[in-house]
Amino acid sequence: MGESGGNTAAEISLKDQGNEFFKAGNYLKAAALYTQAIKKDPSNPTLYSNRAAAFLHLVKLNKALVDAETTISLKPDWEKGYFRKGCVLEALERYEDALAAFQVALKYNSQSSEVSKKIKRLTQLASDKRRAEEVEATRSNVDMKKHLDSLKTELSGKYGDEDSWKEIFSFVVETLETAVKSWHQNSTLDPRTYFLIDKDKTDTEKYAPMVNIDKAFESPHTHNNCFSFLRQYAEDSFSRAACLVVPKNIISYPQVWKGQGSRKWKHGQSDGFFFQFESPLVQKIWFIPCSSEKGQTLCRDPVTLDIGLHEIFPRLFKQA
Repeated sequence: MGESGGNTAAEISLKDQGNEFFKAGNYLKAAALYTQAIKKDPSNPTLYSNRAAAFLHLVKLNKALVDAETTISLKPDWEKGYFRKGCVLEALERYEDALAAFQVALKYNSQSSEVSKKIKRLTQLASDKRRAEEVEATRSNVDMKKHLDSLKTELSGKYGDEDSWKEIFSFVVETLETAVKSWHQNSTLDPRTYFLIDKDKTDTEKYAPMVNIDKAFESPHTHNNCFSFLRQYAEDSFSRAACLVVPKNIISYPQVWKGQGSRKWKHGQSDGFFFQFESPLVQKIWFIPCSSEKGQTLCRDPVTLDIGLHEIFPRLFKQA
C-alpha cells in the first residue's frame, strides 16, 4: 500500500489521491497520479515506492523494479525500498535476489514481521527452485556412461578386440539412455529386447534390432515361451549382445523383488525399470528407480543387482 508524507500541498494532494485509488484497486490511476506527483517532487522516495507498488499490481515488473531501485538510491537506509525490490524480484521468480533484498530490509527494520515472513517464504521458494533446476538438469543431461564403469572394465577384460568391446559398450549406453529419456517423457516405457546385430551376417529384412516382449511377464508359461523365442532369435540373427528393458510394474512373473533371505529386495517400493545386459561373455542387470519430484518424472542412478538372484530372464546367449 502507498505511504503518506510529502512537502508541498499540491504534492500531498496528488499522492493522497493516488493512495485512495490504490486502496480502491485502481492501480493504473494510482500510478498516473504518483507520476504527476514525482514530476513536482522528483527526489521524494515515498512517491517512487508507492508507484513501484502500483506497477507491481499492474504486472509492469521492469518499471516497478526501476522505481524500487530509485527509492533505494534516494533513501538507502529506508527498508521500504528494499522491501519493494524484494517483492518485484519475487514476482520475477528471482528468488535468491529477492531473498537478499528482504534481508537488507530486515537489517534496517529488524522488528518487521512482514519482512520476516517474506524471508521465510523466499528461503523455501529459493530452495525449491534450486532443486527443480537440479531435477530438470538431470532430466535434460542424461549420462549413463559414468554409472557403467564396472561393465566397461569387465567387457575390456573379456573381449580382446578393443573395437569389439567398445561397440558393445556404446550399444549398452545408448540403449539405457534412450530408455531413461523415454521414462522421463512418458513416465513408463515399453518392455523390449534390443539386439546388437552383426552387420555382416544378419539378414536385416528378417531380423529387426528390437523385439517387443509385452506379454512375456504375464505368467510362467508366457515367460518361458518368450525366453525360448529370444534365445533362438539371438542365435539366428547372429546378435552379439542384447539389452532387455522392462518396467517393474508390468511384471506379474517373475517378481524378482519379492524374494526372502539372500534374495530379499533392498531397494524399497520404488517404481522403475529393469535393464538386463546379455552377451556370450558377460551378463549384468540393473534396476533404475524412478519417482516424481517437483512435478517432474526423474530416473535415479542405476542400481547394480546380483544377476544370479534378480535376473528377469535366464541367459540368452550360449556361453563362449
